[in-house]
Amino acid sequence: MEIVERLFAQYGYLVLLIGLPMDLIALPIPPGNSTLAYTGYLSYKHVLNLIPALAAAYSGSVLGITITYWIGNKLGMPLIEKYGKWLFLKPEYLKKTRMAYEKYGNKILLFGFFLPGVRQFNSYFGGIIQIPYRTFALYAYTGSALWVSIFIGIGYVFGYQWQLVFTWIEHFFKFTLVIFCCTIAIFLFLKWRSRFRIKLDIHEGESE
Repeated sequence: MEIVERLFAQYGYLVLLIGLPMDLIALPIPPGNSTLAYTGYLSYKHVLNLIPALAAAYSGSVLGITITYWIGNKLGMPLIEKYGKWLFLKPEYLKKTRMAYEKYGNKILLFGFFLPGVRQFNSYFGGIIQIPYRTFALYAYTGSALWVSIFIGIGYVFGYQWQLVFTWIEHFFKFTLVIFCCTIAIFLFLKWRSRFRIKLDIHEGESE
Protein backbone atom coordinates (compact mmCIF):
# COMPACT_ATOMS: atom_id res chain seq x y z
CA MET A 1 0.00 0.00 0.00
CA GLU A 2 2.94 2.37 0.55
CA ILE A 3 3.86 1.93 -3.12
CA VAL A 4 0.28 2.64 -4.19
CA GLU A 5 0.15 5.73 -1.99
CA ARG A 6 3.34 7.13 -3.48
CA LEU A 7 2.12 6.45 -7.01
CA PHE A 8 -1.15 8.27 -6.40
CA ALA A 9 0.68 11.18 -4.80
CA GLN A 10 2.88 11.57 -7.89
CA TYR A 11 0.60 10.61 -10.78
CA GLY A 12 -3.04 10.80 -9.62
CA TYR A 13 -5.52 9.40 -12.15
CA LEU A 14 -2.68 8.17 -14.40
CA VAL A 15 -2.15 5.36 -11.88
CA LEU A 16 -5.51 3.97 -12.97
CA LEU A 17 -5.09 4.64 -16.69
CA ILE A 18 -1.64 3.05 -16.82
CA GLY A 19 -1.46 0.82 -13.74
CA LEU A 20 -4.61 -1.22 -14.32
CA PRO A 21 -3.64 -2.24 -17.88
CA MET A 22 -0.27 -3.34 -16.52
CA ASP A 23 -2.00 -5.40 -13.82
CA LEU A 24 -4.24 -7.07 -16.41
CA ILE A 25 -1.28 -7.76 -18.68
CA ALA A 26 0.13 -9.64 -15.65
CA LEU A 27 3.14 -7.44 -14.99
CA PRO A 28 4.53 -7.49 -11.42
CA ILE A 29 3.01 -4.27 -10.07
CA PRO A 30 0.69 -3.56 -7.09
CA PRO A 31 -2.52 -5.59 -7.61
CA GLY A 32 -5.58 -3.96 -9.11
CA ASN A 33 -7.92 -4.85 -6.25
CA SER A 34 -6.00 -2.85 -3.65
CA THR A 35 -5.41 -0.01 -6.10
CA LEU A 36 -9.14 0.28 -6.78
CA ALA A 37 -10.13 0.10 -3.12
CA TYR A 38 -7.57 2.77 -2.25
CA THR A 39 -8.96 4.89 -5.09
CA GLY A 40 -12.37 4.69 -3.43
CA TYR A 41 -10.83 5.71 -0.11
CA LEU A 42 -9.16 8.74 -1.71
CA SER A 43 -12.50 9.66 -3.24
CA TYR A 44 -14.08 9.35 0.20
CA LYS A 45 -11.48 11.81 1.51
CA HIS A 46 -12.10 14.09 -1.52
CA VAL A 47 -8.49 13.74 -2.65
CA LEU A 48 -9.86 12.36 -5.94
CA ASN A 49 -13.23 13.00 -7.54
CA LEU A 50 -15.36 9.85 -7.63
CA ILE A 51 -16.73 10.08 -11.19
CA PRO A 52 -13.36 10.83 -12.89
CA ALA A 53 -11.79 8.06 -10.78
CA LEU A 54 -14.41 5.56 -11.93
CA ALA A 55 -13.99 6.69 -15.54
CA ALA A 56 -10.18 6.44 -15.39
CA ALA A 57 -10.30 3.02 -13.72
CA TYR A 58 -12.81 1.61 -16.19
CA SER A 59 -10.89 3.02 -19.16
CA GLY A 60 -7.66 1.51 -17.85
CA SER A 61 -9.20 -1.90 -17.27
CA VAL A 62 -10.87 -1.95 -20.70
CA LEU A 63 -7.56 -0.99 -22.30
CA GLY A 64 -5.78 -3.81 -20.47
CA ILE A 65 -8.24 -6.57 -21.32
CA THR A 66 -8.51 -5.43 -24.94
CA ILE A 67 -4.72 -5.53 -25.39
CA THR A 68 -4.43 -8.97 -23.80
CA TYR A 69 -7.34 -10.33 -25.85
CA TRP A 70 -5.71 -9.31 -29.13
CA ILE A 71 -2.30 -10.58 -28.03
CA GLY A 72 -3.89 -13.96 -27.37
CA ASN A 73 -5.93 -13.79 -30.57
CA LYS A 74 -3.04 -12.95 -32.90
CA LEU A 75 -0.06 -14.62 -31.23
CA GLY A 76 -1.47 -17.31 -28.97
CA MET A 77 -2.34 -20.08 -31.42
CA PRO A 78 0.83 -19.77 -33.58
CA LEU A 79 2.95 -20.02 -30.42
CA ILE A 80 0.99 -23.03 -29.17
CA GLU A 81 1.28 -24.78 -32.54
CA LYS A 82 5.03 -24.20 -32.48
CA TYR A 83 5.91 -24.67 -28.82
CA GLY A 84 2.76 -26.18 -27.29
CA LYS A 85 4.15 -29.70 -27.16
CA TRP A 86 6.78 -28.53 -24.68
CA LEU A 87 4.02 -27.17 -22.45
CA PHE A 88 1.64 -30.11 -23.01
CA LEU A 89 -0.72 -27.80 -24.90
CA LYS A 90 -1.95 -29.29 -28.15
CA PRO A 91 -4.32 -27.60 -30.62
CA GLU A 92 -6.88 -30.40 -30.19
CA TYR A 93 -6.93 -29.71 -26.45
CA LEU A 94 -7.80 -26.10 -27.16
CA LYS A 95 -10.65 -27.18 -29.43
CA LYS A 96 -12.11 -29.25 -26.60
CA THR A 97 -11.55 -26.34 -24.23
CA ARG A 98 -13.46 -24.04 -26.55
CA MET A 99 -16.39 -26.47 -26.61
CA ALA A 100 -16.43 -26.43 -22.80
CA TYR A 101 -16.08 -22.67 -22.83
CA GLU A 102 -19.22 -22.31 -24.94
CA LYS A 103 -21.14 -23.73 -21.97
CA TYR A 104 -19.49 -21.94 -19.05
CA GLY A 105 -16.96 -19.43 -20.37
CA ASN A 106 -19.12 -16.31 -20.47
CA LYS A 107 -19.60 -16.55 -16.71
CA ILE A 108 -15.83 -16.76 -16.25
CA LEU A 109 -15.38 -13.64 -18.38
CA LEU A 110 -18.02 -11.85 -16.35
CA PHE A 111 -16.84 -12.79 -12.84
CA GLY A 112 -13.20 -13.76 -13.40
CA PHE A 113 -12.00 -10.28 -12.49
CA PHE A 114 -12.73 -11.01 -8.85
CA LEU A 115 -10.47 -14.09 -8.69
CA PRO A 116 -6.72 -13.52 -8.18
CA GLY A 117 -4.74 -15.01 -11.05
CA VAL A 118 -7.82 -15.61 -13.20
CA ARG A 119 -8.20 -11.90 -13.93
CA GLN A 120 -4.71 -11.64 -15.42
CA PHE A 121 -5.08 -14.55 -17.86
CA ASN A 122 -8.79 -14.54 -18.68
CA SER A 123 -8.48 -12.22 -21.67
CA TYR A 124 -5.34 -13.90 -23.04
CA PHE A 125 -7.18 -17.21 -22.99
CA GLY A 126 -10.29 -15.71 -24.57
CA GLY A 127 -8.18 -14.51 -27.48
CA ILE A 128 -6.27 -17.79 -27.83
CA ILE A 129 -9.42 -19.88 -28.24
CA GLN A 130 -10.82 -17.33 -30.70
CA ILE A 131 -13.89 -16.16 -28.83
CA PRO A 132 -15.71 -13.67 -31.12
CA TYR A 133 -14.70 -10.16 -30.12
CA ARG A 134 -18.30 -8.98 -29.73
CA THR A 135 -19.03 -11.78 -27.27
CA PHE A 136 -15.80 -11.15 -25.44
CA ALA A 137 -16.47 -7.41 -25.22
CA LEU A 138 -20.04 -7.88 -23.99
CA TYR A 139 -19.09 -10.04 -21.03
CA ALA A 140 -15.55 -8.86 -20.28
CA TYR A 141 -16.35 -5.16 -20.40
CA THR A 142 -19.42 -5.71 -18.25
CA GLY A 143 -17.36 -7.75 -15.78
CA SER A 144 -14.75 -5.01 -15.75
CA ALA A 145 -17.39 -2.41 -14.88
CA LEU A 146 -18.62 -4.58 -11.98
CA TRP A 147 -15.08 -5.14 -10.71
CA VAL A 148 -14.13 -1.46 -10.86
CA SER A 149 -17.38 -0.28 -9.28
CA ILE A 150 -17.39 -2.78 -6.43
CA PHE A 151 -13.78 -2.32 -5.33
CA ILE A 152 -13.83 1.45 -5.63
CA GLY A 153 -17.14 1.29 -3.77
CA ILE A 154 -15.46 -0.57 -0.89
CA GLY A 155 -13.06 2.29 -0.28
CA TYR A 156 -15.68 4.97 -0.84
CA VAL A 157 -18.46 3.48 1.28
CA PHE A 158 -16.42 2.16 4.22
CA GLY A 159 -13.98 5.06 4.41
CA TYR A 160 -11.42 4.62 7.19
CA GLN A 161 -12.52 0.99 7.69
CA TRP A 162 -11.89 0.07 4.04
CA GLN A 163 -8.75 -2.00 4.72
CA LEU A 164 -10.55 -4.26 7.18
CA VAL A 165 -13.47 -4.88 4.80
CA PHE A 166 -11.05 -5.27 1.88
CA THR A 167 -9.10 -7.96 3.76
CA TRP A 168 -12.29 -9.93 4.47
CA ILE A 169 -13.35 -9.76 0.84
CA GLU A 170 -9.90 -10.74 -0.43
CA HIS A 171 -9.92 -13.82 1.82
CA PHE A 172 -13.37 -14.74 0.53
CA PHE A 173 -12.26 -14.52 -3.12
CA LYS A 174 -9.11 -16.52 -2.43
CA PHE A 175 -11.19 -19.20 -0.71
CA THR A 176 -13.52 -19.20 -3.73
CA LEU A 177 -10.54 -19.62 -6.07
CA VAL A 178 -9.28 -22.61 -4.08
CA ILE A 179 -12.71 -24.26 -4.29
CA PHE A 180 -12.88 -23.49 -8.02
CA CYS A 181 -9.46 -25.06 -8.67
CA CYS A 182 -10.23 -28.12 -6.55
CA THR A 183 -13.52 -28.62 -8.40
CA ILE A 184 -11.75 -28.51 -11.76
CA ALA A 185 -9.04 -30.90 -10.52
CA ILE A 186 -11.63 -33.41 -9.26
CA PHE A 187 -13.59 -33.15 -12.52
CA LEU A 188 -10.45 -33.78 -14.61
CA PHE A 189 -9.42 -36.69 -12.40
CA LEU A 190 -12.84 -38.37 -12.66
CA LYS A 191 -12.86 -37.85 -16.41
CA TRP A 192 -9.36 -39.31 -16.73
CA ARG A 193 -10.30 -42.31 -14.54
CA SER A 194 -13.41 -42.96 -16.62
CA ARG A 195 -11.40 -42.95 -19.85
CA PHE A 196 -8.76 -45.19 -18.28
CA ARG A 197 -11.42 -47.72 -17.25
CA ILE A 198 -12.91 -47.74 -20.74
CA LYS A 199 -9.50 -48.40 -22.29
CA LEU A 200 -8.82 -51.11 -19.72
CA ASP A 201 -12.15 -52.81 -20.47
CA ILE A 202 -11.43 -52.69 -24.21
CA HIS A 203 -7.97 -54.16 -23.66
CA GLU A 204 -9.37 -56.98 -21.51
CA GLY A 205 -12.05 -57.67 -24.10
CA GLU A 206 -9.45 -57.98 -26.85
CA SER A 207 -7.37 -60.27 -24.65
CA GLU A 208 -10.29 -62.65 -24.22
